[in-house]
Amino acid sequence: MDKLIADIRPGLVLVLLSLLFGIAMGIGFGVNEDYFKDTIAEGISTYPAVHDQKSQAKIWRYAQRAHFHATGISAFSIGLLLLLGATRLKAPVKNFASFLIGLGGLYPLGWLSMFVLAPSIGRSAAHHHILTESLTYVGVGGLLAGLIILIVGVAKK
Repeated sequence: MDKLIADIRPGLVLVLLSLLFGIAMGIGFGVNEDYFKDTIAEGISTYPAVHDQKSQAKIWRYAQRAHFHATGISAFSIGLLLLLGATRLKAPVKNFASFLIGLGGLYPLGWLSMFVLAPSIGRSAAHHHILTESLTYVGVGGLLAGLIILIVGVAKK
């Protein structure tokens, strides 16, 4: 078991941090959902020119998506990492692939970025902001690259 964990440790740490983030977001909603909604409303009232009727609901949905994606991606990534640990790939390859899979936890931070940025710059600008796009592309790209290595490892005899 120690060898399995050692080979996938980088990804496992990242995935567990992402899971913690998702759970913390859920706790934040439960403890004080109004804080999130009030933050959005203040931004919309301060910068009305960059918003429309849908902004309040859409931006609130960004926060929810950060939570949903963090917990969901983390849950299936733990399974991917355990499967990776069971393959015949060499330890350095497992280590690298686990890191790539762990980068999938950046994708939910893209949603968080949109939630944080949208009240002041608008939904479209937040969606296309360099921070949002970087988190999204690195997160999804890393996860896909790690998954491809895992598929190779599963297929390898």
